[in-house]
Amino acid sequence: MNNLFVGLTLFAVSHIIIWFQVNGQFVWPWCKDNPWTMAILGLPISYILIIATKYIVAGFDGLLWPGRLIGFGTGMVVMGILTWVMLGEGLTTKTLVSLTLAITLVALQVFWK
Repeated sequence: MNNLFVGLTLFAVSHIIIWFQVNGQFVWPWCKDNPWTMAILGLPISYILIIATKYIVAGFDGLLWPGRLIGFGTGMVVMGILTWVMLGEGLTTKTLVSLTLAITLVALQVFWK
């Protein structure tokens, strides 16, 4: 269970950084004016994702699919929360249903063994 916790945490951290890397242009003019500097963030993000995948695969006894689904679901949840908090973009019924499905996807992978 420790491997899963570390992997989930690293996936969440990487998706938070990705959100700011890609969407910072809509929050701060500096990010909009410096896309190449923002693109350089891709290197540490990739490293974090590689390590997160390593922990998730270890937590699932060598299975790769659960990590892919957990990474996707975590990204969806982070996207929904940060877009709402940072940009004030409301949660529509469609978005809430999508977030519920993403949370369900992560929960299925973590708790159904």
